[in-house]
Formats: sequence, structure tokens, C-alpha cells
Amino acid sequence: MSNLADTMPFAKLMGLKVLEASSDRIVGELVVRDDLCTAGGIMHGGAAMAFADSLGAIGAFLSLPERAAGTTTIESKTNFLGSAKAGTTVRGETTPVHRGKRTSVWQTKITADGKAVALVIQTQMALFPG
Repeated sequence: MSNLADTMPFAKLMGLKVLEASSDRIVGELVVRDDLCTAGGIMHGGAAMAFADSLGAIGAFLSLPERAAGTTTIESKTNFLGSAKAGTTVRGETTPVHRGKRTSVWQTKITADGKAVALVIQTQMALFPG
């Protein structure tokens, strides 16, 4: 499978690797590099949010309704549940919560070594031409 994240410049910059992608489930991994961390050597909250946002965007794109040209995030909420140290690989599993005509809602569970790091819920809006 080609890495869908390579079509998303920021996701590519972060190093996101998509392991599985369908309209029902997206799985990705990201190595927590030093430049994605806080001063304390743990994954920055913004990096966790961007990781989840990228996975949710892939799910929304793969689920676009007919005639839609793309998708954009219109809302995102993150619960931080734990931490991931530099050098750790985090895993994100994204599934749809709702798919409507104009919006979809996605849930991403981020884990490191099997332990919860964050739970992200985001809303994506389908973009239509014209």
C-alpha cells in the first residue's frame, strides 16, 4: 500500500505511516522524535492532535459522498490520557462515529506500548465544488 500520508505535506513531515486504510478503519504509526516533543522529552499535545487529525482526514476522504471534492476539519477535541516518550512509536486507530451528507465524525485512539495516550474526536466537513 502506498503511504496515503505522503499526499499530506504536514503528515509526511511528522513521519506518519499509514498501515491500514479503509472507509471503516484507519491505522497509523508515528515515531515520537525529539522535535515532536516538549522540553520534558514527551510527545507534544499538538503533535498528538495533528497525528489524529491526519488519520481522521484520511477516513473522511475515503468516505466522501458523491460529487464531493475534498474534506476539512471543522472541530476537534482531545482528551490526553497518558504520555509517550521520545523514541516511542505511537499507534492511532481511527473509526467513524457518524457519516452524514455534509459531515462525518471520527474517533482516534492513540496508544503507546498498549497504553492510552489520547482520545480524539473530530468532525470533518465534505467540500463540494462551486
